[in-house]
Amino acid sequence: MVEVQFKNTRKGYYKNSTHIKLEKGDLVAVEATPGHDIGEVTLIGRLVLLQMKKNGVKTDNPDLKRIYRKAKPNDLEKFEEAKAKEHSTMLKARKIAEDLKLNMKIGDVEYQGDGNKAIFYYIADDRVDFRQLIKVLADAFRVRIEMKQIGARQEAGRIGGIGPCGRELCCATWMTSFVSVSTSAARFQDISLNPQKLAGQCAKLKCCLNYEVDCYVEAQKRLPSREIELETKDGTFYFFKADILSNQVSYSTDKNFPANLVTISGKRAFEVISMNKKGMKPDSLLEEEKKPEPRKPVDLLEQESVTRFDRSRNNKAVSYTHLR
Repeated sequence: MVEVQFKNTRKGYYKNSTHIKLEKGDLVAVEATPGHDIGEVTLIGRLVLLQMKKNGVKTDNPDLKRIYRKAKPNDLEKFEEAKAKEHSTMLKARKIAEDLKLNMKIGDVEYQGDGNKAIFYYIADDRVDFRQLIKVLADAFRVRIEMKQIGARQEAGRIGGIGPCGRELCCATWMTSFVSVSTSAARFQDISLNPQKLAGQCAKLKCCLNYEVDCYVEAQKRLPSREIELETKDGTFYFFKADILSNQVSYSTDKNFPANLVTISGKRAFEVISMNKKGMKPDSLLEEEKKPEPRKPVDLLEQESVTRFDRSRNNKAVSYTHLR
């Protein structure tokens, strides 16, 4: 099995039934309906089976198509000719959809490698009856038509742009699949739930909210629960805020606003909780300062003593006398 990627992050799994020697990055001609398509090999070996299992694709699926051959110069020439028509086809298709008064936007067009079929990617808020549109498009372009609905994220990936981080959008550069993002990812990282800051250019939650959430979830386990109150001889302290990655927790003497804030480590917080469970109350939340033991003075000139070689010289003199 081989994973092949086409334009717009579209991927498929194909049988290498003739055992062609393939490597990642090779351009191949694969079976399509009808004709053939041209794509790039993105995964080979055992990893393909793991990826298929992850995406719920079975190896015994009768719909799995096969790889014909490595792309020949003639195949690539037809492929480039088909790609050259995509932009003009998209603009013309938008005009046709507008004339038919359809509430949809055609975001992109992808021609099959042999030019016999075209996939029209569209964005729509509601269900669209595009049966008439397909007939008009087929007459206008003389190819087989396939309509595929995409979301706001896929559209942003095709348009591209610069994110608030100053880099090109992830969806337009290296991301090949989209994972759902929830507000819980922001909560785990103590990010302000401001929709304007959390939303990307697609008006959905930013994909990068998922990048570090696992690290924060792991670090959160080393901090006590926010609901636990700490008892000391000075009074009761309530959770105020936490610096998750540095393992620091700030406690306040008031539940509603910061008062007499004390910042301690997560380890110290667990120590106080353990003492409270035993019915003990420390004098303060802060750890007791341990006085360092006084260090013995070191004589730096001791190694440079003028008599440091006397002993060895006496030994040599004795042995020399003994020999005589």
